[in-house]
Amino acid sequence: MKKIYITLIALLSASILFAQTPVPAKKQSKSIVLMGATAHLGDGTVIENAAIGFKDGTFNLIADARTIRLASDAYDTIINLNGKHVYPGLIAANTVLGIREIGAVRATSDHREVGGVNPSARSLIAYSTDSRVTPTVRYNGVMLAEVTPQGGLVSGSSSVMKLDGWNYEDAILKSDIGIHVNWPRMRVRDAWWAPKPEVQRKRTAENLAQLHQLFNDAYSYYKTDNKKQANQHFEAMNGLFDGSKKLFVHADYIKEIISAVNFANKYQIKLVIVGGTDALMASDLLKENNVPVVLEDIHRVPSRTDQDIDMPYRLPALLKEAGVEFCVSAPGFWQVRNLPFHAGTTAAYGLTKEEALQTITAWPAKILGIDDVCGTLTENKQATLIVSSGDVLDMRTSVIEMAFIQGMELDLVSIQTEMNEKFLGKFGLE
Repeated sequence: MKKIYITLIALLSASILFAQTPVPAKKQSKSIVLMGATAHLGDGTVIENAAIGFKDGTFNLIADARTIRLASDAYDTIINLNGKHVYPGLIAANTVLGIREIGAVRATSDHREVGGVNPSARSLIAYSTDSRVTPTVRYNGVMLAEVTPQGGLVSGSSSVMKLDGWNYEDAILKSDIGIHVNWPRMRVRDAWWAPKPEVQRKRTAENLAQLHQLFNDAYSYYKTDNKKQANQHFEAMNGLFDGSKKLFVHADYIKEIISAVNFANKYQIKLVIVGGTDALMASDLLKENNVPVVLEDIHRVPSRTDQDIDMPYRLPALLKEAGVEFCVSAPGFWQVRNLPFHAGTTAAYGLTKEEALQTITAWPAKILGIDDVCGTLTENKQATLIVSSGDVLDMRTSVIEMAFIQGMELDLVSIQTEMNEKFLGKFGLE
């Protein structure tokens, strides 16, 4: 028996050593200025020959290098980036990054709670900074992620995390930004494997009634003074009614989107639609009620058989034309590394390159309520940025060479880069 225990310990130790992630970056101690790169500010502006300075984790200079004169001691470190491109750090909305590691191994997944109604569940306390997936995502420029719980009718609260830190407390950028609800399915499935239509309608009605009851009770709790006993579920929902949190409703079908907007209006709650494959059909309603959409997975087939095959690619441009606020997401965990290329696809189907960049920088920052500190290269915002030798939206040329979160330079080593070096050496291609 002792031999078995020793063997198990040895195997676990080896796996832990193999699974080590890069050491978190140290706090910025020296001021830095990046000179000569093409800066894509994230608000549609491009500076061909830029000077980007930051100190103590904050931008203090965003300018055309040809129009300024810097004192020799203005910055501790000057980095010449002629021919390179600088972008705001990319923002991944609606992910399970850091709370799911291996899809086929249940023990590595902590993205959903037991039960169907869990408004008090918090994704941030499950977030692991030791995930081996995170470094591979950072390597493609994603610096921030909205870590989102899943499952059930009410999944819980999401938080925006920095993709660096020793623990989840270090990684928090903004905690508990909103409650996530999976809207009851209102599209009746007519298939051999689906329950009978009357069973589906009954289930939908029951779930809607449960949602209304939950929110009625939560609102009454919010309005009650001198509460005799705290209710953790209702405490977590208080922010919905005072405006400090948003309601993220996961819905795709047009009837579900309309129902969710009416529901939010009833309780005067700030609403965000997640998914929104039918959002274009409800564009007037969404625009009128200032409801943004987090588009899920641009690289997919159409949701309806009568739609053009390229409809998912064109949807962002069509929503932009209709005046609906939105951003692009790549759901999942390891799939998030393809986020910039999802955005790049939108540039081939109606958006400009700078608008496509905004779908994963400025626009998600606004939707997630963090645009006061990040999302664009702007003076007095946090110095979260990436440097690429090519177009970050083009998988053929994008190579992230440097990355900073709040002025801290990250180590871009990952299991992918280590394997690349290993096999280049094996075949003599170094």
